[in-house]
Amino acid sequence: MRPQNLKTKIFLDSGNPVETREAIKLLGFLDGQTTNPSLIAKNPELQAKLSAGEKLSSEEVNAFYKSVIEEIRVMIPEGSISIEVYADKNTSKEKMLEQARIMNTWIPNAHIKLPITENGLQAEHDLLKEGIKVNMTLCFSEEQSAAVYNMSNGAKKGDIFISPFIGRLDDKGLNGMSIIENIQKLYSKGGGHVEILAASVRTYEHFVACLALEVDIITAPLKILEEWWKRDLELPGSDFVYDKKEMKDIEFKNIDLDKNFIDYNVEHDLTDAGLEKFVSDWKTLIAQI
Repeated sequence: MRPQNLKTKIFLDSGNPVETREAIKLLGFLDGQTTNPSLIAKNPELQAKLSAGEKLSSEEVNAFYKSVIEEIRVMIPEGSISIEVYADKNTSKEKMLEQARIMNTWIPNAHIKLPITENGLQAEHDLLKEGIKVNMTLCFSEEQSAAVYNMSNGAKKGDIFISPFIGRLDDKGLNGMSIIENIQKLYSKGGGHVEILAASVRTYEHFVACLALEVDIITAPLKILEEWWKRDLELPGSDFVYDKKEMKDIEFKNIDLDKNFIDYNVEHDLTDAGLEKFVSDWKTLIAQI
């Protein structure tokens, strides 16, 4: 069961309800789940359909996504479940809003994932005004996190998450954990309405370091949650030190959270690359029609 002193919410990062069931069985609890097009594309049931030669339309793929989300919701009736819109770097605000409104009807406990692009941030603002909860994803810079905060002023805690990607920064030789620390420091100046959801958690060391920082939420693949279970759901002590190895820290920038939206530089090559990967994985599912 949940450790008594655990202050961080634990999410599973998966598009497979079988893994949801296993995570709950191991841990005795699960606070939520995150999904994305790449994770849904890896779903064994969907892969079996494709291997059997079934031809899927985009409507059928979306219907499958909905069925997966509904199945997960049965196991996580109260926690948050993130559902991601299909978008590339040029997808319009209107197209994102159209998808988000439909996806939000699938279950009552959804957070709709939007990319941190200029159009995605404008969609964030509009959806929050409509009472739809959002998860701003593919965050790699403080500037992006400041824009997310700025465009969600007035929202309540629990309405909006931001997902900085640790592992993909590590891949570039940068200490991905330092972006988590920097955003925590930046957000400490504000009202605290945006919750930080640590994503792209690749290693058990990432997971424990996030626990040590008392990040609002961690989403992790099943193999890392299994490792935590094997270690009796341990919590790091005050003496914990994260080994960044040879990676370079990302310098903290004390960005103003109250600038005009257009003054934030939200461009990032890793955000673009992440969107390209999601689009590519999604297209493999409907390329056979």
